[in-house]
Amino acid sequence: MYRKQMLKKQQNRLVLLNFIAFTIIFSVFSFIIYQLVERTLYTSVDRELMMAKQMDEKPGTRPHAPFNPRMIVLIRDDKGNILNGEQIGTRFLNDFSESIPFSPDTLNTIQTTKLEDDYVFRTLLRKNENGTYTEFLISIEAEQNVVENFIEILAICTIIFVLFSITASYFLAKRSMTPIINSWNKQSEFVENASHELRTPLTIIQSKLEYLLTKPQNTIMEQFESIGLSLSETRRMTKMTSNLLTLARADSLEQQLQKESVNISELVSEVAQPFIEMAELEGKELIVQTHYNQSILVDKERIYQLLVILLDNALKYTNANDKIHIVVKKDSEQAIIEVSDTGIGIRPENLSKVFDRFYREDKARSFESSGTGLGLSIAQWIVESHNGTIQVSSAVPEGSIFQIKLPRK
Repeated sequence: MYRKQMLKKQQNRLVLLNFIAFTIIFSVFSFIIYQLVERTLYTSVDRELMMAKQMDEKPGTRPHAPFNPRMIVLIRDDKGNILNGEQIGTRFLNDFSESIPFSPDTLNTIQTTKLEDDYVFRTLLRKNENGTYTEFLISIEAEQNVVENFIEILAICTIIFVLFSITASYFLAKRSMTPIINSWNKQSEFVENASHELRTPLTIIQSKLEYLLTKPQNTIMEQFESIGLSLSETRRMTKMTSNLLTLARADSLEQQLQKESVNISELVSEVAQPFIEMAELEGKELIVQTHYNQSILVDKERIYQLLVILLDNALKYTNANDKIHIVVKKDSEQAIIEVSDTGIGIRPENLSKVFDRFYREDKARSFESSGTGLGLSIAQWIVESHNGTIQVSSAVPEGSIFQIKLPRK
């Protein structure tokens, strides 16, 4: 219950953070677009006003000549009275002349003027040599309507975006929580499995030691079986603890590879030699074939550990008269190592699980052979940390094939 509440709280926090991030991005984007639209709409109007002012400053140019039908040119005296009323039209003069502001302080500066709260103009005022003033006006009602419509569109888009961002924030938060939940589940499963695996040898050791305490007069020879079993379980527990530590460090990215140039065929032959002898003692045959006698850049100790894991598994899951092959070859820019056997194989439905931690297809058999289900997980980590790949294929009961591909550089 507590776990669900904590995950739910974290998910809600991510939803809020995503929503805030989306809102900020959209607000900044909308503001920039609005400024660009408004500036673009008024740029052409302002350019025409400046051109009209420049032409008016040239001798012989008609000061009242508009560059487009929207432009109005007013000639004013130093008190702001309009001197060219007969040229601009009686209706405009009667309706708006008194509402057009006159401010000599705004000389050569483009201003926005609103007349009777309905009509909007961009204006530019210049002073003539004779002491009069020329004022250029261009109606920007069309531009103003575009800006107002654009604001309405932005408002509608904002509402849509808010709904979208809430949905997207929830989706992204849920997706972001997925690896966290999976990691949590794997960690819980890992701890439970580790506890279970360690409990078995500890129980055996404890029971045997308690039994020895009941026989204080017995010699070591008389209790050889109990002592031997305790030592065996101790070694098994030590190996398991070492493997758990390796995987824990791998998960926390603490494991660092010490790469060096290694002749992969020589390393395979070196690792395989004691296994060849063990295979002979068990009535099996281990065959080594090397077709790639070059060096690659790897962590020698880790690759050694990888080969030991695969060969140890091959010996465990083969019977007398079975064969084990280990082949080294190359493919393009990769070195390939294949470990195959004619043993009991792996059922097709279990092929995807063999690299899972603590997974054992035949748990009873694995326990007899001191298996913990961690070896192939470590093998997978070693290969992937070298930017390689490891795959397994099987055809029950013909055996299993583990193929490792490692980059040569």
